[in-house]
Amino acid sequence: MSSGDPRDTDCHEVLEQLWLLLDNECDHERRELLQRHLDDCGPCLERFGLEEHLKALLARKCGGDHAPDALRQRLLQSIREIMSQAVSGVEVSSSTESHVWLSTEC
Repeated sequence: MSSGDPRDTDCHEVLEQLWLLLDNECDHERRELLQRHLDDCGPCLERFGLEEHLKALLARKCGGDHAPDALRQRLLQSIREIMSQAVSGVEVSSSTESHVWLSTEC
């Protein structure tokens, strides 16, 4: 982004950073600059509104899903094995045999 003047802010740059704003992942100064641009730019504000609705929809439809317990247990066991091998200095294989748990059904 160029200067502190929202009119100098490139719409393309603002649109690239919408999710940072939506996810509260930008600093206060960046947030204010993006918000001022959105207040002055109808097309960017419209796009922000669409992204905001998309985020809310995703949270409603996908936010409560949990991994099946069997999958969680396989993942935890694999992580433990990999961490144990890493601590003991054993080279961790990336072959498909070491990832059999990914291809099995839950």
